[in-house]
Amino acid sequence: MSSHLCYDVMPSSSKLVIFDTQLSVKKAFFALIHNGVRSAPLWDTQQQDFVGMLTITDFIQMLQKYYRSPQEQMEELEEHVISTWKEVLHGYDRPMVVIEPDETLLAAIQSLSSNKVHRLLVIDRETGNALYVLTLKRILRYLLSHVDTLRHPEFMHQTLQQLQIGSYGNIASATPDMPLIEALNMFVERRISALPIVNGEGKVVDIYTKFDILGLAAEKAYYNLDVTITEALKNRREEFEGVVTCVVTERLLSVLKRIVTAEVHRIIVVDENHFLKGIVSLSDILDYLVLRPVELQKIRSAEQEVSQKGRRDEEPGQDDLGLEGLALMLQSGSTVGPDLVLEPDLAEAPESIGNKDADEQITEQRDRLDVTSEIPNGAEP
Repeated sequence: MSSHLCYDVMPSSSKLVIFDTQLSVKKAFFALIHNGVRSAPLWDTQQQDFVGMLTITDFIQMLQKYYRSPQEQMEELEEHVISTWKEVLHGYDRPMVVIEPDETLLAAIQSLSSNKVHRLLVIDRETGNALYVLTLKRILRYLLSHVDTLRHPEFMHQTLQQLQIGSYGNIASATPDMPLIEALNMFVERRISALPIVNGEGKVVDIYTKFDILGLAAEKAYYNLDVTITEALKNRREEFEGVVTCVVTERLLSVLKRIVTAEVHRIIVVDENHFLKGIVSLSDILDYLVLRPVELQKIRSAEQEVSQKGRRDEEPGQDDLGLEGLALMLQSGSTVGPDLVLEPDLAEAPESIGNKDADEQITEQRDRLDVTSEIPNGAEP
């Protein structure tokens, strides 16, 4: 990843829709629908700069904030321009994060993760032109297209249960007869992008996502949010092929391929009887590939500081390499064998290493990351 640039991920031809901040919110959302995009950069004429992004989340927040009843028209939706709406959102709206086309994909993934956003605006700083909106889904598709032609790191063949990837327990869900306004409230309050729909037995039967909300706008059906989710799903704009699911015993590589093929942003984890167990999102996967290797390397640095050795007694296997292993695979364009060793920086050993027994501290760090342990078969992740 450190040898591949954001420019490499950008398609040779794509559509980029840009809105002026003085455009009415209503027209802007209809423009998103007409152009088949989920977000658009915002241009402020007075500042002569990009100042944010308009996304489906904005539309949901506006409906959630101003909806009262089917009998009362949401005048704010008719009157607001984008700049006014962004002022209303002050304190909640996340900052726009930009990146240059010649920055690495590794830097892009780290920026997405640290800023907790799903997209970056790629800007050419020399010209000031916006080039592309880089998303998690696009990066993952690019990553998988390269990994599939090379030897896979060992962790790609481990299960979700072994790797502990995803969210489990207290998963937000909806029922078919839940009023739509309650679903919108859950989107905003819990900052989630999808709700698995479960029947009376608790089995997953459908899913309602943020993108489905655009169907309301397309059909101008957003004035009555007291309808059930089942009724709202009749306005779904794309042909629905069913909920994309997996089980915790499936390999990470298999799950990645299913997500990319289905072009979804998350996969629902169920058990053998289709009961809801958890959700694995694109952010979960990329966080595992990027952040975990960094933590592991810090632990190795601490071990070397204590042992006073030039390298570890036992070379790390490919399952420990994470994204760094993938980066070297992509740099070389060839197979990476088990003799590949990461050289940790001794200077990065934790400063607190002298405050308590070093071996004890390292053991605690390893336990926290669950680096060496595996979940027994049948146990909840």
